[in-house]
Amino acid sequence: MSTTSSTMLKVLVLATLATQLNACVPVVVGGAATAGSVAIDRRSAGNVVDDEGIELKANHQISQEVGDAVHANVTSFNRNVLITGEAFDEKSRTAPEAIVKSYPNVRHVTNELVIAPKTSLQTRSADAYITTKVKASFVKENLFNANHVKVVTENGTVFLMGVVTQKEADDAVEIARNISGVNKVVKVFEYVEAVSK
Repeated sequence: MSTTSSTMLKVLVLATLATQLNACVPVVVGGAATAGSVAIDRRSAGNVVDDEGIELKANHQISQEVGDAVHANVTSFNRNVLITGEAFDEKSRTAPEAIVKSYPNVRHVTNELVIAPKTSLQTRSADAYITTKVKASFVKENLFNANHVKVVTENGTVFLMGVVTQKEADDAVEIARNISGVNKVVKVFEYVEAVSK
């Protein structure tokens, strides 16, 4: 195995582990496992479950009601929702936002859909790889808990979500903007005060 292949494999493994830490929370709903997971997440257990529900419901409803006129990805973090992707026209660009805003447990919606042709499978694969590299770099740099920041990449634009301090946000943006393939970094953070030690 070449050095490049070995490095890429390590990056993928680290990123997979980082994403699995968040993914485990909704599956284990009771007991000490949830308390431990929520302790490193900054979201309440209820908000973690709400986020999963919002994403599932919204992605399904948008697909049913808007159909092929839009390629929308819905991401929720602490009940703040980000919609990314491409839409056929202004009507199909605003329809997903209206759907998500109708949910009672959604606090805020950021609509980043663009009117453009749908991205290719190659572009989406490149976006997934960028997301993996950003997450792996968060873990490698170890400037903040990587679980506090969710990464979404759409057509080379990296969206950063999470409940973070200003310093954590600045560090996350600096790391992400220096990753190869990243065209732009957009902050969709919710800020908290740093806890003095």
